[in-house]
Amino acid sequence: MGFFDGFRVTIRQVFEPRVTHRYPDEKRSKPPRFHGRHVLGRYEDGMEKCIGCELCAGVCPARCIYVRGADNPPDAPVAPGERFGFVYEINYLRCIHCDLCVEACPTEAITESKLFEFSFVDRQDAIYTKDELVVDDEGHPRQQPWEDWRPGDDAHTSGWMRATSPNGDAAFEGRVQWSGELGYGVRHPEAGQVGDRDDEATGNISIREVDAADIPRRYGGRYR
Repeated sequence: MGFFDGFRVTIRQVFEPRVTHRYPDEKRSKPPRFHGRHVLGRYEDGMEKCIGCELCAGVCPARCIYVRGADNPPDAPVAPGERFGFVYEINYLRCIHCDLCVEACPTEAITESKLFEFSFVDRQDAIYTKDELVVDDEGHPRQQPWEDWRPGDDAHTSGWMRATSPNGDAAFEGRVQWSGELGYGVRHPEAGQVGDRDDEATGNISIREVDAADIPRRYGGRYR
């Protein structure tokens, strides 16, 4: 490569689309199945989804979840059925965000938001309790002082759950098979690989159509 060929490569980059973001001033959008901070959901009537079965704690490879169930008060039940999650804790010093807890949950109680910026100055703050994990009366995650929430971080908390289909059968793609959530109702299914998609409603990105028009493939394709 000659002397001026090097300048030509540099100047050509000036007119190419920018592939970086001014983080943390700007946060890029997250993939629909991004694994962030957990939340414990509620049904549309306000009842908690967690039944204290402890399956999430049982499958957790990092052993970061501690759950204890209790009998529902007859006069004021917390969750449908006989029991509810009386104690629920997640130790984020251990959590690896594998999402096995989300897959194991029989009631779709535990899901993950898109938030990953939460640092602690006290080790005790890293242990989230039930009061911090259960969504508020509007169905939104309870924001802690050390968390950097931005618009959209809580918009698709059940993205991974809605992406899976029974036994991976493509015939179930696009079919609603989950319960409604407080504040959001019954969410739309994630755009899959069968062509049934509604990005305006779901904000999701089809796995096989990932911003190919935004970034030239000759610069790495930028598949996510």
